[in-house]
Amino acid sequence: MTEEAITSQSDGAVNSAARRKRSTLLFLRDLLVIFTVAVLVSFLIKTFLIRSFFIPSQSMEETLVRDDRIIVNQLVPELAPIERGDVVVFQDPGGWLPARVETPQPPLVAAVDWFLAFVGLSAPDSNDHLVKRVIGLPGDHVICCNALGQMSVNGVPLDEPYVALPPGETKVSRDDFDKVVPDDSLWVMGDNRYNSKDSRYNGETPLKGFVPVENVVGRAFVVSWPISNWAWLGNYPEVFEGVDQAAG
Repeated sequence: MTEEAITSQSDGAVNSAARRKRSTLLFLRDLLVIFTVAVLVSFLIKTFLIRSFFIPSQSMEETLVRDDRIIVNQLVPELAPIERGDVVVFQDPGGWLPARVETPQPPLVAAVDWFLAFVGLSAPDSNDHLVKRVIGLPGDHVICCNALGQMSVNGVPLDEPYVALPPGETKVSRDDFDKVVPDDSLWVMGDNRYNSKDSRYNGETPLKGFVPVENVVGRAFVVSWPISNWAWLGNYPEVFEGVDQAAG
């Protein structure tokens, strides 16, 4: 083999290695761009559209059970109105939740948890929020219970299929109440009526058990995890049929 041929072959090998290195660098660059865009899109979706929460208690059984993960529409109430029957996530109005001591995490675990929360795949602040069903809107007159054990809103008795009661119990609330919902506030209750510290049992708090509309983070619309519990979350418009007309 001539010297020229050997040189040409060597140059070809060098050029091939350079091309492979360049292709690898371009692939890594594209991968980094895709990852960065995905993180930013996830952050924007989590910040403005939807986000995930987990259920920390039994107050919404059987609709939601402890450790279910739900997806929340954050366009409610800013761009879409809250409706009676909506399952909403809201920040503690003050005094509903006990003081919680933060448990220190190893730095790596804390960093991973922060990142997952940043992109909306984790909800470390779920324990600072509550999940209940909206029963009364501003101005509604909410009363319980009538002779059949039903609650009424604006004089219209409600037949609530989502309510979980102890065996043999017919009253939808252990304790009677008679409340008018103030402006810009909500009356909320858990579906597990005999095991829910909701508007009925927060009368000693500064806002007397009512939830300011501005505290609502959004409306839960689907159970996303575990897959075995996957379900759409409706607001049962048939239950509240006629309530608006009665209010007028």
